[in-house]
Formats: sequence, structure tokens, C-alpha cells
Amino acid sequence: MPYELEPFDVDVETLPYLEDQATPGDRWTLNFGPQHPATHTTLRLVLELDGERVARAMPHIGYLHSGFEKIAEHHDYNQYVVVTDRMNYVSPIANNIVWHHVVEKLFDIELTPRCKVLRTIMAELARIQDHLLCCGAAALDLGAFTAFLYGFNERETIYDICEYVSGARFTTSWTRVGGLCGDLPDEQVFKNKVKTFINDQLPNAIADIEGLLNNNRIFIDRTVNIGTITSDDAIAWSLSGPVARSAGVRRDLRKDQPYLCYEENWDGQGAAPVEFKVPIMDGGDVYCRYRVRLEEMKQSVSIINQLIDRIPEGPVNVHPDDKMHIPSKDEVYGSIEGLIHHFELIMTNRGWEAPVAEVYGANETANGELGFYIVSDGGPRVWRSRCRPPSFINYQCFPKMMEGHLLADVVAVLGSLNVIAAELDR
Repeated sequence: MPYELEPFDVDVETLPYLEDQATPGDRWTLNFGPQHPATHTTLRLVLELDGERVARAMPHIGYLHSGFEKIAEHHDYNQYVVVTDRMNYVSPIANNIVWHHVVEKLFDIELTPRCKVLRTIMAELARIQDHLLCCGAAALDLGAFTAFLYGFNERETIYDICEYVSGARFTTSWTRVGGLCGDLPDEQVFKNKVKTFINDQLPNAIADIEGLLNNNRIFIDRTVNIGTITSDDAIAWSLSGPVARSAGVRRDLRKDQPYLCYEENWDGQGAAPVEFKVPIMDGGDVYCRYRVRLEEMKQSVSIINQLIDRIPEGPVNVHPDDKMHIPSKDEVYGSIEGLIHHFELIMTNRGWEAPVAEVYGANETANGELGFYIVSDGGPRVWRSRCRPPSFINYQCFPKMMEGHLLADVVAVLGSLNVIAAELDR
């Protein structure tokens, strides 16, 4: 169930911006980015300033536009996974999982229990991976360089785990329709790597970040009552993820629209869903967004600990008779059926007998609701595809958050939104 984090006691005041205190002639325009380090070299903000106070902020997007929604029309349901890696490149394996979650919804495919557990574990590691960078980089933008090192150092271990399960550290392209690109090389080695990370390394890193920032007077002055948004506004703007939950919105797709191991009977034998809490705060400011992300990492550790010793035996892919996944090398080289199956999927695309339908599906990723709406005309690839990227939706409220704040607060608010430019521009 959602729960509220303990309130914090600070005495920080924010001066309200009053429109009648200045005239248009007193204002001047400042381009903030896209070359500014805090804007990731791809985000441009046109700020209208009254002295050092922001009267109006207008984001200009599109500097990293890649057209990945249109690209989906030219790739089959497996090939497109390589494009999803390039969307939210901070936690790419989560994008893989979401894309094939939607495709499997279209084809009405039920994953194997082993695949569900492995996808859930890696999805939570991706959430940790994303939050570590967000918290560290947001602190770095405010001058806390050490916090960035605490977070980024642990991300390297997650890269190692991604490399072990997929063969690639960064652009993983891990999932396939009905399963994964391959099973674990060695299950025990995988378990040891994950356990060491979540139980020995990560708790120390989180404790170091909390000790450095949670009660740091400078950090509190720069984040409390900065970039606030109310629960009603968060709902009206369709915000999701930590940005919405820090404003009191009690919504998490893992609870509200459960999937994988978050749903009841995920193994087909009555297994209960994993237990975890959804952290909620009601301040809706930069500090609350930071605190929610820290707590979500702790909850992800709890989820992984519940599953890591319960990885079921069996295949990671649906049965070969379903003709939905590429057969193994042994099947291709050892049987004419496997060779024909492989030929039909790769060379002719005849294996994809998609229903003529449209479907929307989403997962709760680190930034919020990442979803795909796809339309199928029965061919081997989507007829149309549309992405609901949380960065794009969350970024739209940035002008509202910035009005009346100081120029120095721009980087604090922007960092707390965790805008990933490739996911934003599409």
C-alpha cells in the first residue's frame, strides 16, 4: 500500500513572484542551453527574467529528435528492441521489457514463470540504475560532486550484471517476443552478483548519499519549496512516477495495473505478488522528489530479495510450437523444423501472424508510466506506433514549476525531473 515518508522540519521560505512588481520593460531574455552542462547539451530553455527571478520559462525541444516512433513501422517486433535501447539510455533494459510487454499483449502471449522473474529482477535493477544517476546528477548540478560519485560507482556494477545476462553493458536489446535473447549463462553466478550488489554495495551507497544530503543545510536551502506542484496539478498535467508521487498522487502501475511478478498468480500456481510499499510525499518540491527516489531504491532491493532465490526452473521462452521466438542454435543446426522456423522468422517474416488490432500497454519505469500504443494490420511489423514517454509528459510542467523562482533554481528543478532527452524528443 502507498505510504507517506516522514515529514521533515525545515524553515525555508520562498519569496513569491508578483507580476505587478515589474513591467515588461524590466525583463530580458536568456537562452539557457542547449550547450549548458545541466541541460545535457540537448535541452534549450528560453527564460524571461526580471532581475534574477524567472518570470517565464519556455522549453524548446527537438534537438535530439530521432523519429523512433516512425522507425517502428520498418522493423519487425523483435528488431525494434534495439531502438528502445536508445530512448531512456539511463536504464535501457527497462525499455526493452516495456516494448515486448505491449507486443505480447497484442499477440496474447503468456510468459513462462522463469522469464517473468528474470524480467522483474532486471526491471528493478534498471529502476535503481536510473535513480542512482538522477539523485547523483541532481546533487552534482548543485555542487555536491561527491554524491554523484557515490551513485555512479554503483551503476557500474549494474552494467556488469546487464553484460552478464545480455552480452552488452549499455544497449542490451535483451528481450524477445515471448521471452529473452537467451537464458542465464550460469544461474548461481547471476544470483551471487545480484545479492552482493543489493545487500552489500548498494545499501552503503544509499546511506552515504543520505548522510551527505538529507540534512545538508545547503542542499535543503536549494531544494525545499523549490519547483513545487500540487497533487491536483500533477493529475491535471498527467504526471507520473516519482514526480507525481512526491506531490501526493497515489498511483503506481505495479499496484494499479499489475504485470509480471507484481500480479497475483504470476507463476500459474497461485503465487502471491511481490510485496513492496509505494513511497508518497505531499510537498511536491525538489527535495520530495529526491527523497521518493531514494526510498524507491530501497523498495526495489526488497522486491529483488523476494525473487532472487525463487527463480523457477524451465525455459525462458514460450514453447517453440507457438512460432513466436527464434529457435535455439541447436534446433536450427540440428533439425529441419528448426531451420525452417528460423528462416520464416528472419528471412520472410511469415512467422508473425499478428491479429488486426490496436493495443496500449505500459510499465512503471523509473521516471513513471512508459507506454506504447501500437496498431497492427496483420503484417510482420506494426502499422503505427506511438510512445508515451514519461520524460515528455513530466517536462511539460517545467514552466509552471519555474515561475517566480531564481535563475539558480533552474538546474535544481530540471535535475529533479530527470528529463532524458532521447525519450523526450522521440
